[in-house]
Amino acid sequence: MSKITGKVWNFGANIDTDVIIAARYLNSSDPEHLAKYVMEDADPEFPKKLKKGDIIVAGENFGCGSSREHALIALKAAGVAAVVAPSFARIFYRNAFNMGLPIFELPESLEIKEGQEISIDLDNGEITNNSTNKTYKFIAIPPFMQELIASGGLINYAKEEMKR
Repeated sequence: MSKITGKVWNFGANIDTDVIIAARYLNSSDPEHLAKYVMEDADPEFPKKLKKGDIIVAGENFGCGSSREHALIALKAAGVAAVVAPSFARIFYRNAFNMGLPIFELPESLEIKEGQEISIDLDNGEITNNSTNKTYKFIAIPPFMQELIASGGLINYAKEEMKR
């Protein structure tokens, strides 16, 4: 995976894991169940509007709050291809790579508007807003973290390593 292209959905700053997936749905770890309710408390219609391959663009401190992995499971199962924000909560950042969800730190993320299409070029470290033709450089992802994303997460990475 060297390029991700998708439609943008905007959310503000400090989106916590309880907004990503509300605690009332945590009676299950089933990805399909969680996907039905992703971001519901921020936008009740979001789970119905989201299409596989869409991208969330948010404000700073995305994923703050609890350390639950359910938030990442819900985002991935719902089809979110990536999340772009100026910053991520520390535990969410690490969990995203462990779960294989690509996230990108971009200080100018809020310049990208809902409904626009962006392309994320992992090889060149660039995000291009295809609607405005503006290109941004995102903060580099460490090589090991890139390997986790390419493998689909830590468990898949470990399985691949065991085969070698």
